[in-house]
Amino acid sequence: MSDRTTTFLYDLKGQVISVTAARADLWPSFDLMLGALRVDEPVQPGFRVNIVETRQLAENPQGKLAFDGEVPFDGHCRMIDAGDVFHLVFPGQQTVSIRDEEGCAEIRVHPDSKIKWTLLMMVLDAALDAGGQHMLHMAGLTLPGSEALVLVHAPSGTGKSTTSLALASRDFGLCSDDVMILRVAQDGVTAWGMPRKVKIHRNTAAMLPFVSPCLGETWDAEGEQAVSLDRLGEIIRVEDVRARPVAALLHLARSTDGETRLVPMPRTDAMVALAADNVRTGMTGLLPLQKRRMATIAALVKTVPTFTLEVGARPVEAAQLIRAALRQAG
Repeated sequence: MSDRTTTFLYDLKGQVISVTAARADLWPSFDLMLGALRVDEPVQPGFRVNIVETRQLAENPQGKLAFDGEVPFDGHCRMIDAGDVFHLVFPGQQTVSIRDEEGCAEIRVHPDSKIKWTLLMMVLDAALDAGGQHMLHMAGLTLPGSEALVLVHAPSGTGKSTTSLALASRDFGLCSDDVMILRVAQDGVTAWGMPRKVKIHRNTAAMLPFVSPCLGETWDAEGEQAVSLDRLGEIIRVEDVRARPVAALLHLARSTDGETRLVPMPRTDAMVALAADNVRTGMTGLLPLQKRRMATIAALVKTVPTFTLEVGARPVEAAQLIRAALRQAG
């Protein structure tokens, strides 16, 4: 690395990650995701990421082939499990080698390539895992007048963001509409939300007109607009980034008759639904990180009440149902 080498530090709420590269524009994806978590004072990192720009990519490392195929949006890649190191290879573009026991990862990027989302998320997963935390695809909102959270899980396109904003309009506090970070401890499960922009769809805007002051005139190809948390904070309560206790897990489903209802969900069903969306298997079975994520999911569904939230034509009605169910459960 040259004397222009720069290092940024990000606080993942108990796990500090350092990202080092010759130029800041080699890690724009990291800062897009983690910029709100950047820290300026010197802190000893628990996980280190080194980014190297080079035309020399080691594309055939030794190890067991865990995956060979297409990933959404990013194209073809290979994943190789070498035991003490895990490799992700995008041929001709970039590679990453993750060493869990050493708490580090090296990204090698071809000068004509940009760091891909799949690679970024794999590195972030490894950094969180090294600190005993796991990233799950779900929304999180604080209950009115409480620090406790409800987690809302659903596959993409089911209405997680719409439901989250509807609850926020009824005095729930928004932590994240899409990514929550969980930690299991002896005294229970805590979670915090990744501070990312919220993508609001045209249909959500039509169903929840109170969000219109945050929207512009331009929609992307998917009919969405990305709205900053600062902007949303002008119309709803957006929570700060810190770990909070989890009070319940809700699995989101679309109502078949237009009515909104909340019904108990068997814990085994909740675990299967959550694992199906968050735990990946490969040609070699479950990797160690995925096993630990599965254990976090198991602890979550064992610890908190689990419900199915069937959302109908008026998603705001879910707020009263959730409060009533948790009062009864408590």
